Amino acid sequence: MDFQNILSDQRNLFNSQKTKNLKFRKMYLEKLKEVLLKNEELLYDSIFKDFGKSKFDTFTTEISFVLKDIDYFLKNLNSLAKPKKVRTNLANQLGSSKIYPEPLGCTLVIGAWNYPYQLSLSPVVAALAAGNTCILKPSEIAENTMKAMAKIINENFPKDYFYVAEGGIEETTEILKQKFDKIFFTGSPKVGQIIYEAAAKHLTPVTLELGGKSPAIVTSSANFDVAAKRIVWGKFLNAGQTCVAPDYILVDEKVKDSFLDSLQSYIQKFNYHSESENYTQIINQRNFDRLVNLIDQEKVYFGGKTDAAKRYIEPTIMHDVTWNDKVMQEEIFGPILPVLTFKNFNEALLQIAAYEKPLSAYLFSDNSEEKEEFTIKISFGGGCINDVVMHLSNDYLPFGGVGNSGIGNYHGKYGFDAFSHQKAVLDRATWGEPDLKYPPYTDKKLNWIKKLL
Repeated sequence: MDFQNILSDQRNLFNSQKTKNLKFRKMYLEKLKEVLLKNEELLYDSIFKDFGKSKFDTFTTEISFVLKDIDYFLKNLNSLAKPKKVRTNLANQLGSSKIYPEPLGCTLVIGAWNYPYQLSLSPVVAALAAGNTCILKPSEIAENTMKAMAKIINENFPKDYFYVAEGGIEETTEILKQKFDKIFFTGSPKVGQIIYEAAAKHLTPVTLELGGKSPAIVTSSANFDVAAKRIVWGKFLNAGQTCVAPDYILVDEKVKDSFLDSLQSYIQKFNYHSESENYTQIINQRNFDRLVNLIDQEKVYFGGKTDAAKRYIEPTIMHDVTWNDKVMQEEIFGPILPVLTFKNFNEALLQIAAYEKPLSAYLFSDNSEEKEEFTIKISFGGGCINDVVMHLSNDYLPFGGVGNSGIGNYHGKYGFDAFSHQKAVLDRATWGEPDLKYPPYTDKKLNWIKKLL
């Protein structure tokens, strides 16, 4: 596929000003919703072929997010796109000041394989709502979902507006040679560096949604039953292949044993066996082998069984883990949950802060001082107190990383802003202006300026 020609056609369309029209944007958002619902079974079948994801999980963690994003923008687009009037300072009287949200132009969205519909299409929805054109490059690792999105989109949308590019590393490399007005990438920090470097050659702004080792802290004041239930759900959702899943637990050593029992109880209750619709496969053999290599059987508290033929790894709890263990040297991105202990809450916070800033962090506590210390002392992209993962579901919260876990954010208004330029316009009156700023300069003028400014 000639990506240069597709991008050129998209630039011509954008320069025609058509995509700036709100009716145009809404028409295609409604069309996207329509074709997704019409092809819902194809979406379910394709993702099941890739890693055995059930209809329930596919709708709740993928399709519903995209539909919700579309509905959000259909409802709020008029107010988001409306110029915002702001105060005008004394030096610019008589005048008025406005901020115009302006689409950036031609955008590129590079999606991730672990939630291939949500993490590909949700950024696209924001890009189109903001008035841009878009090329989407889904992850080739989830090959069937990539093909499904390409079929659905390319058969229903003009390619000079929205196009899905298939292929792998070679095709992505070729696309990145082109000059875009915005690149949005979801994936690993390692690949994020490659994207950032390619974008820098054209001074293209980027949003990078990356990852990291997201901690879950459980203090002695926590409701252990609620903590265990919510952590088990959030960790083993999608077989742990979730960028905001709790990567490891730090639990007060005084309550470690009882908390481990609660974790095991909920794993058994949720029935994560290899044939269960409550669970998914590991995406491919490479990731399966990587994850198996992280399991230290001598430290397995529960689980640890694997089946290479089914790419199945039983939900696994490891205990007596130290910061030097192999499982603590990289983001796990799978169904392995290391449990470490702490004696002092503030020392635990300092230990977390000594590492790269995570994409998410979670605290389970009923102590108000602990909640405040957690919020203030740890830098992370976003998180929850007494829950995990669910901050993603709130359109009114920005979602994104910080430092090694990402650049920029999106969701709701923040997605619109990510694909917009805030254009400042000052409209001055042509009468009533003093000549203070014009030559000849005098001490008297300077004194007046000092008083005014």
